[in-house]
Amino acid sequence: MSEDYGQELAVVIVTYSPGETLERCLDTLEKATTRPYQVILADNGSVDGAPEKAASRSNVTLLHTGGNLGYGTAANRGVETLGPEYGWIVVANPDLEFGAGSLDELFSAASRWPRGGAFGPLIREPSGKVYPSARLVPSIGKGIGHAVVGRVWAANPWTRAYKQSSESVVEREAGWLSGSCLLMRRAAFDSVDGFDPRYFMYFEDVDLGDRLGRAGWQNVYVPSAEVVHIQGHSTARASERMLAVHHESAYRFIADRHQGARWAPVRAGVKAGLALRLKAETRKKA
Repeated sequence: MSEDYGQELAVVIVTYSPGETLERCLDTLEKATTRPYQVILADNGSVDGAPEKAASRSNVTLLHTGGNLGYGTAANRGVETLGPEYGWIVVANPDLEFGAGSLDELFSAASRWPRGGAFGPLIREPSGKVYPSARLVPSIGKGIGHAVVGRVWAANPWTRAYKQSSESVVEREAGWLSGSCLLMRRAAFDSVDGFDPRYFMYFEDVDLGDRLGRAGWQNVYVPSAEVVHIQGHSTARASERMLAVHHESAYRFIADRHQGARWAPVRAGVKAGLALRLKAETRKKA
């Protein structure tokens, strides 16, 4: 399987009425690497015309997924269209601005980490603040601690451990990397069947990173590569619904890894706790 893949690069961008951010993303992508690349826009039903406009570029192909399938499923559809010459794939959000040479930095790291399956850059928010994009796979203890007190006590030990806040900003292995920008070996992506389609949005990257690790691959954080993520463009219009989706995904991730009768009380407790947290956050936004 992996022996048949070449060294070509494809960039899969999942779109859902991305607005003008998509043009900026594609403009900055041109300076992110010296390699030739093909862009696949996996579109989940945009109505703003932005993907169609972007598809007029010579190296951009528009793929209509047929509906709003969610981030991971759309990314999978984009990868499925690629020929075997594409052995490297980038999955990215459309509201991303690539730093000059950022993808080349990720490729450089790939040569140093032969078992690296996924490589993630340092991600900045528009303010310049570094977003904690390389984290531990959440355990029950750290996950509950982060979920319960993270909103009111940002510096709590569970959140700091989960976000690896005390880690130096150096190239290192992580439990998982933000799915907003990932360079992946296609062999690694295929070995775990890509993103789990049951995750509509949120935790699809946590799940992918965990499964890559279990399959013997490494998730590598490469802070010498930088991007800026303008978060929330496609979800801002439905923030309450997105909160519900986030909590559903969080429960699925925990439940999948704690199956069987002996974990039933834990699953019930997590489900109840997430429901209470969702209710509180929904009231806060009302």
